[in-house]
Amino acid sequence: MKIICSKSNLQKSVNIVMKAVPSKTTMPILECILIDASANEIKFTSNDMELGIETKVEGDILEKGIIALDAKIFSEIVRKLPDNEVTITTDDKLQAVITCEKAKFNISGKSGDDFSYLPFVEKNDSITISQFTLKEIIRQTIFSIAPNDTNRMMTGELFEINNNILKVVSLDGHRISIRKIELKNSYLDKKVVVPGKTLIEVSKILSGETQDEVSLFFTDNHIVFEFDNTVVVSRLIEGEYFRIDQMLSSDYETKIQINKKELLNCIDRAILLVNESDKKPIIMNIDDQGMELKIHSTIGSMNEEIDISKEGRDIMIGFNPKFLMDALRVIDDEIITIYLVNSKAPCFIRDDAQTYIYLILPVNFMA
Repeated sequence: MKIICSKSNLQKSVNIVMKAVPSKTTMPILECILIDASANEIKFTSNDMELGIETKVEGDILEKGIIALDAKIFSEIVRKLPDNEVTITTDDKLQAVITCEKAKFNISGKSGDDFSYLPFVEKNDSITISQFTLKEIIRQTIFSIAPNDTNRMMTGELFEINNNILKVVSLDGHRISIRKIELKNSYLDKKVVVPGKTLIEVSKILSGETQDEVSLFFTDNHIVFEFDNTVVVSRLIEGEYFRIDQMLSSDYETKIQINKKELLNCIDRAILLVNESDKKPIIMNIDDQGMELKIHSTIGSMNEEIDISKEGRDIMIGFNPKFLMDALRVIDDEIITIYLVNSKAPCFIRDDAQTYIYLILPVNFMA
């Protein structure tokens, strides 16, 4: 095999496929990037058996061939090469030579035949949205997936399509995040649970431009993201997602409207007095005069008053400040509405059209 690519094209493609190279595996071949120039285009592939990525690389094929190279070494070599044309040649003993200007590296490869190719997925059910929208909807929900595997379903996000509405849901047992967007077309109803890791990695590769599109294909076991010159294939999380509709009551006893930035800044100031291990709640005391936010910790205490408009009963309620901040950071509205029932029931932050709903469970506190 002999191929020539610019360093910048190589670097871009390597960065994309590195997202699916496993850090630990019992199969050494999976620690490789597959360089496939056996047809008329150059493709890089990586696969950790849960997530697989294939991307096309701009360059010239002088001799066709295929090889698997250690991903970590290859990516480091590419990163440190001069900014010029790079030639990669291989021989029949699976030795690869990488040259750029006066630099020349010799590394051993593995047979491309041993590599686990991406699973073939029939591309029937699909939706198309802008890369910006997908990147945003992931950012606005991903923070409330569960970080570990104690409940596998909580480590993923529900993607539910109903006619022309895409709804994305995540939850971790303490909070729920829901985003709804209107699609340009209507589609068949679909419900899948996508691993959070997949969404985090896809989000890093997406351009985030409104004019760039991404197609999502669904099967019983896989989801495929296709955009630019890249295909990402991921296994889905099997099983039925949590039934959250019964948790989303529209009843409330107290409704407040508040400037989002003021509330966020106030909580940000309050957590200066909280150690990571401290887990002290921030307490909201809401009455007709306004809202008082206060926090007590081993370091000290802080309170601040914020103007609000209020309907309904007075209430005192405590929350994990991080959970409030996570939700507030991804809401773009200047004025937000918070619905409360009592000090033991979750609060809801939602807009009138319900394009977003953030549910946060309260925490007990000593008044």
